[in-house]
Amino acid sequence: MRRAAPLAVAAAVIGAAGVVSGLPWGHSGARATDTSTTTVASTTTVATTVASTTTVAPTTVASTPAPLTTTGLRYPAYSRVNPPMLPARSGVGRRVVYSNRMQWVWVVDRSGAVIRAMPVSGRRGVPEPGTYRVTSQSVKSFSLDVEGVWFDHMTRFAVGPDGGNVGFHAIPRRFGRPMQTEEQLGSFQGGGCVRMEAADARFVYRWAHPGTTVIVTP
Repeated sequence: MRRAAPLAVAAAVIGAAGVVSGLPWGHSGARATDTSTTTVASTTTVATTVASTTTVAPTTVASTPAPLTTTGLRYPAYSRVNPPMLPARSGVGRRVVYSNRMQWVWVVDRSGAVIRAMPVSGRRGVPEPGTYRVTSQSVKSFSLDVEGVWFDHMTRFAVGPDGGNVGFHAIPRRFGRPMQTEEQLGSFQGGGCVRMEAADARFVYRWAHPGTTVIVTP
């Protein structure tokens, strides 16, 4: 694992970034070698007959398939307007729920009401299903493994199989460029952490605090 630059240098780099607790935290959850997946729209050819001797040229109609379930069936086409339901047996009380299989996150208040649901991008099977607690937060943090990778509004809650922190954060940037698109949220893209739209990551950062419960479901 690469180590962060000396404190003096790091402080100079981020001095104007407005980090709440001094230096940004190092983070090794994301990898620059993450492979982005591309969904190729399937096509359906539609032919319309106007008269017995006249035929309109075939028209291509694009459709985007929904993600597969474990049984091979497809989930409905979820959206922020039509989000999936909160998974059953996903804890009680004030908490954040993350479905790894569905790549969605729900923020739940004390009464059990979902106050925000969002598509995310993480790593398949990481972290393992279970109950976690938020351990720390940083307005900005950086990768100890990959040069030039920074994360905004990091909320850490677990440790991955490679020993790196796992947390919720905005889509990371490498040398200032996003490592995936917002349209790819809802699919596996991350190296360990859970990527979100910038507004969602900021919401979770402000709503959660060290000790907040995080439930990870399969």
